[in-house]
Amino acid sequence: MMVTGAIASTLGRYAVGKTTQRATQLIRVGHSPDPDDAFMFHALANDKIDTARYRFAHELVDIETLNRRAFAGELELTAISLHAYAHLSDLYVLCPCGASMGDGYGPIVVTRQPRSRDELAGASIAVPGTLTTAYLALRMYLGRDFPHVLVPFDRILDAVASGGYEGTPIDAGLVIHEGQLTYGERKLSLSVDLGKWWMGETGLPLPLGANAIRKDLGPEATRDVNRLLKQSIQYGLEHREEALAYALQYGRDLDHAKADRFVGMYVNDWTLDFGPRGREAVRQLLARGHASGVIPRRVEPEFVGGD
Repeated sequence: MMVTGAIASTLGRYAVGKTTQRATQLIRVGHSPDPDDAFMFHALANDKIDTARYRFAHELVDIETLNRRAFAGELELTAISLHAYAHLSDLYVLCPCGASMGDGYGPIVVTRQPRSRDELAGASIAVPGTLTTAYLALRMYLGRDFPHVLVPFDRILDAVASGGYEGTPIDAGLVIHEGQLTYGERKLSLSVDLGKWWMGETGLPLPLGANAIRKDLGPEATRDVNRLLKQSIQYGLEHREEALAYALQYGRDLDHAKADRFVGMYVNDWTLDFGPRGREAVRQLLARGHASGVIPRRVEPEFVGGD
């Protein structure tokens, strides 16, 4: 059967359209419902940058849940604790961008009255998850395992202030996210800043979290997703007030000034790229975590684009 030029042209456009539609790739993204992650992902979540053939679907979940879900490889792009990464390096590769680094500050342990290191070692401590880097850092700081109670990260300050959680006594709390700035409002005392301790031990920032891409996406998609994540971070930094306004809805107890301060702590030059010093900090964390007996095997971090 003869096909006229007009019909052939129409069929050609239809075929191209179908090819383009088939080529659209869904990237499921998981990140924490906190201001720094929201700031980083603002451009991707609100269509501020061109994502070409990729469609990003966002899920906001606490970091320990994301850590656990990563074992099943549920998400193509996910925020992840670097402690959890030690168990997941076969499934995920780290993005060079998107890091949360504590540069002389980090997760803190709060109590109703100040406690020494020895006193904390025997205390019942509320923790946001045993795969968080905060938990790993506290294990290394104390030099041993310790009695702990799993408590959602946004309820730890209340648990410490009240002295219990669901009937279990609580003496101290391992605090991540914006609670690092608001614990004083509950008349709680700072017993240790683990980022400050780590800096004193290593001279390096404490690498807390990263974004990771599932390895089965393949080289091209992995590079593209990493590039788009970096563009989203850059957009936020270049449109700070706009991104901060979006991030504030996840700030819970933070006013504008505290949200701006908190975002500045964890979205900065480190977030654009780990750099050589940041990569060395990750290596040191994983090596020391293994030497302390918390991480079962020695892991060398792998980043998109190589080392």
